[in-house]
Amino acid sequence: VGAATAIHHDGRLVVDLWGGTYRPDTLQLVFSTTKGWTAAVANLLVERGQLDLDAPVASYWPEFAQQGKEAIPVRWLLTHQAGLAYPGQPCELADVLDWDRITAKLAASAPLWEPGTAHGYHAVTFGFLVGEVLRRITGRTVGELICAELREPRGLDAWIGLPESQEPRVEPLVGGITP
Repeated sequence: VGAATAIHHDGRLVVDLWGGTYRPDTLQLVFSTTKGWTAAVANLLVERGQLDLDAPVASYWPEFAQQGKEAIPVRWLLTHQAGLAYPGQPCELADVLDWDRITAKLAASAPLWEPGTAHGYHAVTFGFLVGEVLRRITGRTVGELICAELREPRGLDAWIGLPESQEPRVEPLVGGITP
């Protein structure tokens, strides 16, 4: 087990500590931080006039306009208010690993509560929901967008869809995730 931290001040690296099993180039699983990356890309599209947060999701993703979701604005996907914290249909691992299959299930799902009236953490669905809107606008996956818009221009060591060549750098998950 290891740990690492790096602190930058005025664009200069001033602290770079790592130890245990970590090395200077260790990558680790970051799970929900990818929601922030996805939201950052969405906001870049807003800034460029390509995405309107108050437009209905269905204006970008027509299949989404099912089960009373016709008027849900994009904003509610980003704020976890869409009522889609999980798909309305049972899912197998194969469903979650197939982008088109899981986004079709989400499009066909009825909200779990009246959208906009409550907040419920969209832990597993956020990336698919926002990512599909981004894909419909740009033709690129959220992983491709993060690479082009965040990782490459800023020299970040961050991926959604890690290249196989980088896998040896990943710190194994201790304890694992059990079903």
